Amino acid sequence: MSGDTITRSSMPVTTAVPVTTTGSGRPVVPGAATAPARAAGHTLTPSRAARELGLKRSELDLAVRLGCLRTIVDDVGGGRRIARTEIDRFRAEKGFPQTLRERIDAVSTGPAAQILGVPASRFTRLARLGLVTPVKFYLNRYRAVVWLYLATELRQFAADGNNARWLTGRMPEDMRRRLEAGLDLRPRNWRGRHLGFLLRESDDPWRRAAAPAALLGPVQVAEIVQDPCERAHLDRHRPVRADQPSPESPTAQLIARIMTADDPDEIAWLRTDLQRALAEARAHRLAPRPRQNVPAPTVASQRGTPTVAGPVSSPSRGGRRPDSQPTAGTAPQGRRGLLGRLRRKPPLIRRSGAELAEQPLLHDRHEQTSFQIVDAAAGQSAAAHRDR
Repeated sequence: MSGDTITRSSMPVTTAVPVTTTGSGRPVVPGAATAPARAAGHTLTPSRAARELGLKRSELDLAVRLGCLRTIVDDVGGGRRIARTEIDRFRAEKGFPQTLRERIDAVSTGPAAQILGVPASRFTRLARLGLVTPVKFYLNRYRAVVWLYLATELRQFAADGNNARWLTGRMPEDMRRRLEAGLDLRPRNWRGRHLGFLLRESDDPWRRAAAPAALLGPVQVAEIVQDPCERAHLDRHRPVRADQPSPESPTAQLIARIMTADDPDEIAWLRTDLQRALAEARAHRLAPRPRQNVPAPTVASQRGTPTVAGPVSSPSRGGRRPDSQPTAGTAPQGRRGLLGRLRRKPPLIRRSGAELAEQPLLHDRHEQTSFQIVDAAAGQSAAAHRDR
């Protein structure tokens, strides 16, 4: 859709932030909304700051993404925080809090059509053609996508005299053919705007590289980032939605479909941005590697004494532990000589001739042993001994 894309610059200027463009023509906003936490003094959590400003948490997040509210990085690692000076600055403005609410007011299709003075169906066609860009979206209870638009941008669009032909009269024939063919630029325009939000909040080269990677599919990312350690590092910096559902749910699959680029030219410039950002991240800091398991030094190695490596004997099948072998320089324990070896042998069981004579009566015939039984005491046969 490179030839069918209609682009407009309708984003309101909220702060004096310099905007540059990348080689692919996409706007890149530097991390001007970040500041070191040590220079901010007293800071507040986003939830506390929302209560101080009389906003909902979702409205505060939108104000941060639009650049209306500056955030700082927490030194302790607890996420981003908002300085007390930012809260005081807004509360000191004339018309607070109405002026702040007007800047972040996001409306759905019905109120947006009323602002432009057109039917809701015509506004939907204008949004599908890319004449207005959504600022956020959500899924309702029927899992239908609800797009939201900034009211200030809609008023600027209606006030521009060049847009009168889009608000009244018949839609051009070529535009109607594109709409009938299924043209819908709302997801793509939202992704382009969302990328600018992610780059605005990025204060680390790897986070800036994770921004375009979050809009590409896994196959596209694997073709560019072939190192698995770098891919895992990018995944750790991948932004996560505050309302992210379970990954296996149908809602999560719909959100992933919207957040993943599917147009060839969009995929091309996202791949270019990822390659450039990845090169900058590698030059800044390499991705961490897993540590190799190194065995802990033994006491002998710490003292500098040599150790003798030998085969390790495994315990026998019967469960008996093997006899410990004396090492060099140590005296064997126990008695020495012939007497010690005799004492270590198991005792012999001596039986009398009468007990041996009774053995055939206790066992089957095929188990009898064929040897002559001699009475050890009298030196005669067992039969002669029994007749006495």
